[in-house]
Amino acid sequence: MTKKVKLALLAATMLASSGAAMAQDTTLTIESWRNDDLTIWQDKLIPAFEAAHPGIKVKFNPTAPTEYNAVLNSKLEAGSAGDLITCRPFDASLSLYEKGYLSAVQDLEGMKNFSDVAKSGWSTDDGSATFCVPMASVIHGFIYNADALAELGVEPPKTNEEFFAALDKIKEEGTYVPMAMGTNDQWEAATMGYQNVGPNYWKGEEGRNALIKGEQKLTDDAWVEPFRQLAKWKDYLGDGFEAQTYPDSQNLFTLGRAAIFPAGSWEISVFNEQADFKMGAFAPPVQNAGDECYISDHVDIAMGMNANGKNLEAAKTFLNWVGSAEFATLYANALPGFFSLSSHDVKMEDPLAQEFVSWRGTCKSTIRSTYQILSRGTPNLENETWNASANVIKGTETPEAAAERLQKGLASWYDPQK
Repeated sequence: MTKKVKLALLAATMLASSGAAMAQDTTLTIESWRNDDLTIWQDKLIPAFEAAHPGIKVKFNPTAPTEYNAVLNSKLEAGSAGDLITCRPFDASLSLYEKGYLSAVQDLEGMKNFSDVAKSGWSTDDGSATFCVPMASVIHGFIYNADALAELGVEPPKTNEEFFAALDKIKEEGTYVPMAMGTNDQWEAATMGYQNVGPNYWKGEEGRNALIKGEQKLTDDAWVEPFRQLAKWKDYLGDGFEAQTYPDSQNLFTLGRAAIFPAGSWEISVFNEQADFKMGAFAPPVQNAGDECYISDHVDIAMGMNANGKNLEAAKTFLNWVGSAEFATLYANALPGFFSLSSHDVKMEDPLAQEFVSWRGTCKSTIRSTYQILSRGTPNLENETWNASANVIKGTETPEAAAERLQKGLASWYDPQK
């Protein structure tokens, strides 16, 4: 055998071996609306998974948030969607499951690490099937300028009385706007207002489930009292708050002109970059010292499996990893303010994130009251609550009238409330 023939055979053998190795690699594609997370997936999450699972490659393929639902539905209908589907909570993902586009995942090994509340955003109404593995939630509370409060001798409040006493003291001193929030965009009045303080009155999941069953009404005192609390906020929001947008409020706080920001934990990474003062956070105040406390620990993002995907076993492997302690720790630290929904003990490095998540140890978690089942009809309870909350803060609608309007709208289409 000539040297040339030997070399040719050796090259052919090497190519064949290389082809076999390449054939063993499975590539999973993730569909997502979180295009701001691209580098986190590419630099941290995917390398960690691939290192532990040789033979499975992962590609993160995001779409602009506003276009995601339409693009994803088109891909699923055409059979061209990726293997893994990033799931928004509740009805949008439930619809995909009901159409047969998402597989049930409750039997995956990794699902044992999630509570019923954690799974609520991605389960059927009766809880019999879960179709996405929970990834993260956001928690509501109040972020404050720690330097400003120390300067004024104000302690972070724990009760309503302390809360309004603190606001009065900040307002009287005059250096800072007591709270940075506007009503122009409406949604934050409900999300960081009504849904922030409300669970302490309707007792979290107890009240939310009673509303779904028709055992409580939005005109009950537990649902009206949060509006009464919001009505008191008007005096502390600064001049022109009615025209103040959400970005205006963020700037007001990060520029050091406001002392307190009614917040969602998603603000943490933004505020860390923009604020040059020390920050702290306090949970929604309870009515009286010693009362049981509740927090809005709202399910936000999960990962499901394309039921018609070509790589189902590899996709299951990835989803089990999403349910692991390794993923929970990596994700929570890469995105401070987006908290793992798993039962793993996740160590976080960001002190503000640590403060928010510590409330899980002392308070009961719930999700936003309007998100599951109750906003499927017209008028949409979630959107109506935005408007009602903004009106109550502005003083253009009384708490009682707002609650009456919401109840009437819900009862017009939702049978258990008729």
